[in-house]
Amino acid sequence: MDNNTPGRIGIIGNGSWGTAIAKILTDNGNQLCWWVRNEEAVRHLKERHHNPHYLTSVRFLPETIRPTSDLAEVLQNCDTIIVCVPSAYAQSVIESVDPGLWAGKNIVSAIKGILPDSNLLLNDYMSSNPAFNLQKYVAVTGPCHAEEVAFERISYLTFAGLDEKLANSIAASFRNNYIYTTTNHDIWGVQYAAVLKNIYAVGAGMAHALDYGDNFLSVYITNCYREMHRYLDAHFEKVHPSDERPDFHTSAYLGDLLVTCYSLHSRNRTLGTMLGKGYSVKNAILEMNMVAEGYYAARGMQRIATGYGIDMPIATAIYDILWNMKSPAETFSELEKVLS
Repeated sequence: MDNNTPGRIGIIGNGSWGTAIAKILTDNGNQLCWWVRNEEAVRHLKERHHNPHYLTSVRFLPETIRPTSDLAEVLQNCDTIIVCVPSAYAQSVIESVDPGLWAGKNIVSAIKGILPDSNLLLNDYMSSNPAFNLQKYVAVTGPCHAEEVAFERISYLTFAGLDEKLANSIAASFRNNYIYTTTNHDIWGVQYAAVLKNIYAVGAGMAHALDYGDNFLSVYITNCYREMHRYLDAHFEKVHPSDERPDFHTSAYLGDLLVTCYSLHSRNRTLGTMLGKGYSVKNAILEMNMVAEGYYAARGMQRIATGYGIDMPIATAIYDILWNMKSPAETFSELEKVLS
């Protein structure tokens, strides 16, 4: 395999985003080895050619997918591994196999969250593995809901990698008549932007449920973007001062924030809406039966921002609601006085 081409592609995870990625790649003629957590789902994909639980309308030609519950099989047979399990489960999945199996692999992170056990992005967590090569890592983000991919609605993805040729090659494997792609070098920025927008979307859902209206929501999201921008600037100054700074006013940053805060497809907005209507955090999560990344991200970003000494009042307010049981109504009453 050329070091700058995807080669044989494997997917880890069969949630809605993993299924959407599988659709994109098989639509483009790729054959996939697909790690699925349980044997029932493996059998269903083999026999009925669609995911039994997520994006069930998406059907796959049997010759395009090879589902398996054996993660080692995927790593042994693929050159590029796309990781799209929820961040809460990623660490345990990665640690379930021999660390040496990751050697030489192109790793594409489709995780929009922080690994909660370590409060690290996927690349920072994997850097402790001698087999991991940051030059072979690409993060994919962007305003792209899985549900809209299923209907082939025009969507945009950004691929961030230090190796420009590899990032362009991975992007090309996704590009088609309903997926537009761009690339940049900002591995850390695009991932932190994806983490933060999930936190802010929880707040957007609360504001909607509390009947604040569109005028307030527009001001709230503007302030969220300003806070995100401030965090990304501070992160570059404190952690990666020599890196070239990208244009944050693009779809991977601002666009993803907007769609996650406004879209009815957004799990994080849905979680916030339920909390604003009076659900407890525990009951809302149980009722959703899906992972809202903003829940874990709020705690992780609180610890990261505190450690770096970065003031993030909106993210802190959402954290207090999710983890310290503060009242959404009281919290937003305080926020409305300080937003501008």
